[in-house]
Amino acid sequence: MTIIRQDRVLAVVRAPDIPDVVTLANTLSQSGIHAMELTFTTPGVLGHLRAAASSDAVLGMGTVCTADQAGAAIDSGAEFLVTPGIRSDVAKVAAEHEIPLIMGALTPSEVLIAVDLGAAAVKIFPAGAFGPRYFKDLRGPFPDVALIPSGGVNASNAAEFLEYGAVAVTAGTDVVAPHSVASGDWPDIASRAASFVQSLT
Repeated sequence: MTIIRQDRVLAVVRAPDIPDVVTLANTLSQSGIHAMELTFTTPGVLGHLRAAASSDAVLGMGTVCTADQAGAAIDSGAEFLVTPGIRSDVAKVAAEHEIPLIMGALTPSEVLIAVDLGAAAVKIFPAGAFGPRYFKDLRGPFPDVALIPSGGVNASNAAEFLEYGAVAVTAGTDVVAPHSVASGDWPDIASRAASFVQSLT
């Protein structure tokens, strides 16, 4: 979580294929985004996660829905886990392995559950549907909870999410567009990542 807080951004990769995960991870790192979340929606993702261990990135696994997936991700080198919603079994595995967990939530009640389950941060999804001001509202009852918006975050609104209380934002298709990842268009990804990072200041 340290590097995510420092960078204030986490890259989330959802792609049908990742031809060179090491180059992808290093491209993002060199552009200022040092934490990369792969997801179980990508075929063969555990192999990609193991291969990425030689990169400069801090690696996490997302869309973790079961205890088995959590264990497999940790065994394959995941340094943090991300769930799409409240998943108590995943929280248990993360705690047993002392792996930081970013748990998905939306409502205040879900945020409370995520905190009670030991989440290091709470991913608010879909953040774009509610907008940055929703984070200002959540900050009232939850001033000490690390909130991270996901879904609909881009270079035009990322800074506002941070202004209204997010500790970091996710950089998804605005930076790692699936077609650019699948085709290995690293210059495009580097340019998008650098522009996204610049937008945070």
